Amino acid sequence: MYNKNIPSDRELPSTSTLIKSTVLAAIMAGVLLVTVVMPAEYGKDLTGLGEIMGLKRMGEIKISLAKETAAEQPVVTTSAGTNTDEIVTTQVINPKNILTTVVIEPIKTVTESVPPAPAEKSVNAAVQSHEMTFSLAPDEGTEVKVTMIEGAKVIYTWQTDGGRSNFDVHGDSKKLDISYHPYYKGTDSKREGTLEAAFDGGHGWFWRNRTKKALTITINTTGEYTDIRRY
Repeated sequence: MYNKNIPSDRELPSTSTLIKSTVLAAIMAGVLLVTVVMPAEYGKDLTGLGEIMGLKRMGEIKISLAKETAAEQPVVTTSAGTNTDEIVTTQVINPKNILTTVVIEPIKTVTESVPPAPAEKSVNAAVQSHEMTFSLAPDEGTEVKVTMIEGAKVIYTWQTDGGRSNFDVHGDSKKLDISYHPYYKGTDSKREGTLEAAFDGGHGWFWRNRTKKALTITINTTGEYTDIRRY
């Protein structure tokens, strides 16, 4: 009575059937890896199906965005020790992947009278307007910056001739040892707004063409800045 529900040997799958099922599952997994996972995640298309289904472009965009995000993260190396007379060396990687080394002078304790607080800065730059138009090849990047003092504002509008472009609005200042100060970034074919300087220095826009065709960008600026340059 205890053995009546036990299947007979005839009802159990044979060893050869189990081996065939395992081999078939491994083959299916390999096919999915090559035709779907590799193009969609890593941009590698060994069969050509990934490009047809649009998965290869998805993988290329993921890899590109991951590299740009890693490039924008500062890498800091500080010498060991707690002695205030040590010189600290800092290495910073900016959005253009240029390695910059900044040497910070040792902190020394001094006793002196506290100077009065500086008067609030006044924005007295003449208001001026400019228009720039330039073309970017696929994967090419460029930036435009205006020189402003803290609190100055510039009204801007930029647009492409149709395609969407990756963009990054940021600032920097050699005088203040600021290599990268983010405002915002994204992907679009047109943007407009007002950019207010958070400090004295250069402030502006970086674009990179991630399409497969050349892209033309036009930017108009009006505001309290002393200089405008394309890099």
